[in-house]
Amino acid sequence: MAATDDIAPAPGLGRRLGEARARLWPGAVSAWRWWTGALASWLPLRMRERLGLLPQRLLLRRQGPGLALALERPDQLRALAVLPWHEEAPDAGAFARALTPALAELPRWLVLPANAGLRRPLRLPGAAAERLRDVVAFEIDRQTPFAAADVVFDARVLARRDDGQIDAELVVVPRRTLDEALAALGGVADTLAGVDLDDGRGGALGIDLLPAGRRRRRSDPWGRWNLLLAAIAALALAAGLWQILDNRRAAADAFERESRPRIEQARAASVERQRLVDLIEGMRYLETQRAGRPTMVEILDEITRRLPDSTYLEKLAVENDRLLLIGLSNEASALVGQLEGSPLWRSPALTGALQPDPRNRRDRFTLTAELAVAAPAPAAGAAPPQTPGAPDADG
Repeated sequence: MAATDDIAPAPGLGRRLGEARARLWPGAVSAWRWWTGALASWLPLRMRERLGLLPQRLLLRRQGPGLALALERPDQLRALAVLPWHEEAPDAGAFARALTPALAELPRWLVLPANAGLRRPLRLPGAAAERLRDVVAFEIDRQTPFAAADVVFDARVLARRDDGQIDAELVVVPRRTLDEALAALGGVADTLAGVDLDDGRGGALGIDLLPAGRRRRRSDPWGRWNLLLAAIAALALAAGLWQILDNRRAAADAFERESRPRIEQARAASVERQRLVDLIEGMRYLETQRAGRPTMVEILDEITRRLPDSTYLEKLAVENDRLLLIGLSNEASALVGQLEGSPLWRSPALTGALQPDPRNRRDRFTLTAELAVAAPAPAAGAAPPQTPGAPDADG
């Protein structure tokens, strides 16, 4: 199998996409027309007319030897004039010159007499409203005495019923009648946007009996200008948003530059504060440790009182919590007993063997003891330690 077969679309995918587009597109177009119409309804009538937002058309009717012109707007039909008309084919340019520039730009519709067509009411399911023309095409042979190939037709929705069905109307006109009416217009027939049928009250039904191939699509003279203005508006909006973003960035950069010295000052102040806190904590720790230790004066006084007069010291040192005594004595072996029981130290002991000194006839000794260091007092607000097994404050 070729490599292209592996990426071929699934069978029926294109058909399903086409069906989905056919279902969604009419709804999107209707929603767009409704939205734009709702926005345009807020504008004054004259402004809507000048901007081309007011749906209006020029209706042409044969009236005796002349051609009657009428301007149709929403909920308004105004007769304009009756132009003399001749049986020979009139020139479309001459007809346009007979109109004002505003009327010449309007779409032209031919309105056939009410007796030129046949109208039949129908009741159909609500789903038929989306493809009403295709549905009623199958009803021509049953509802009218004409064959479908011999007529032009259209349909319109009259009302929607509460049960989900719709009341529709089928309108058919013999093709021969339409051709004769178009031939009587001469060159003007080629400028028609559609053909409607008189409703019997001087108005039009709002249908289009002109075949799609003969309809003239009039381009909106403001279409290109509207596109250009829309593009300019989009560019202006993008430029405005970009300028706002750039201003925000510039303001943020300026704020950062202005804040940087203050940030550095705050950081330096924080560092100094931390140093001060550390210094205070260190001093507090030293004071706590010093408060729990006996002072050197107390140690010297206690040793002086406890050692016999025949003993003298060569070295007295305090290293951390350890007291070191080195000296000569005639009673070196009895020094441990004399130093015991002091509240300033505990566990006195001789280190190493006694060394006799022949010159002094005394023994050299090295004696150590552990200083009695009191436990530091608890910090303010701290709970005192509890004795194991003792009840707490709540108990």
